[in-house]
Amino acid sequence: MHSFDPSRRSLLKLGLVGGAVLATLGGIATLGGDASEAPAPGYLALRAQDLPFLHALIPVILDQALSAERLPTVLPQVLHDIDLGLASVSPALLAQIRELFDVTAGRLTRGPLTGVWQPWQETPPEQVAAFLVRWRDSSLALLRQGYAALLQMVLMAWYGNPDAWAHCGYPGPPTI
Repeated sequence: MHSFDPSRRSLLKLGLVGGAVLATLGGIATLGGDASEAPAPGYLALRAQDLPFLHALIPVILDQALSAERLPTVLPQVLHDIDLGLASVSPALLAQIRELFDVTAGRLTRGPLTGVWQPWQETPPEQVAAFLVRWRDSSLALLRQGYAALLQMVLMAWYGNPDAWAHCGYPGPPTI
């Protein structure tokens, strides 16, 4: 039985192997899916293939911050704010986010990496939550970083919206 050596060298090797695996899976995802770079109609950066994933993800992330009744009216605004944020990032960062979306949407990569084998629009919220926990607690730093990026993207879009402020007791920015 081989034990894990937590030396710097072994961590660097693990990071390189993990990066190579994720890059390979990302390449497979783009081959196995219909990865278009064109934004979806009405969006600046989000693509049509990104939307089912975000529609499944946002309600789970905002579960405690938003009532189910308000979700249908808030979801389009959160998507719009995510889109505006992505439209203003560097091309390199946008390419990384798109690669993250491609890995989660690709028919060949979605199941093994997320534990979600069916299309996102057919995935119950409990399974989306389990995917998030899986990435949050993963031994692969790249999956943990992907989790953090997804969480940050959704939370920044929601809490940047004045509709979210009442829930957390924030009165809004000071006025002069």
